[in-house]
Amino acid sequence: MSGPLVVLVGPMGVGKSTVGQLLAERLGTGYRDTDDDIVAARGRTIAEIFVDEGEPVFRALEKDAVRDALAGHTGVLALGGGAVLDPDTRALLRDRRVVYLSMDVEEAVKRTGLSAARPLLAVNPRKQWRALMDARRHLYEEVATVVVATDGRTPEDVTRAVLDALELKEA
Repeated sequence: MSGPLVVLVGPMGVGKSTVGQLLAERLGTGYRDTDDDIVAARGRTIAEIFVDEGEPVFRALEKDAVRDALAGHTGVLALGGGAVLDPDTRALLRDRRVVYLSMDVEEAVKRTGLSAARPLLAVNPRKQWRALMDARRHLYEEVATVVVATDGRTPEDVTRAVLDALELKEA
């Protein structure tokens, strides 16, 4: 099957972008982030799209961006935190190397401060993050080939754990 060498999924702030870029470097391949694709195509931030056009519009854009990236990118691909909500997206992830980068709420607080700048965490961020994870954790696990915990680990440690878990050799 053509497409990405590795797909990273997980909640916002888990380090998909950082680890994805390190993985791409180590594997000698390209890196792509579907959130970046959406921002580039729309010329607006994710938060602006959420506020001005609503979550359903963003999710439709995200679904298209993921489909296009899965079809056309052969390196390391990071998906937005909510991409797994779409059943068609989950179906497209079957039979691919998908890594779920996990973290607990305390780690999320350390990394993101559960910033209200994140559109889905605008009110009571800690409670909202827990609710998002309750709704999404099983979906991340459903699509994952492997799960790599990121709690208390450096991006380099997580990258090494991903490489080891997938039995991938560095370039």
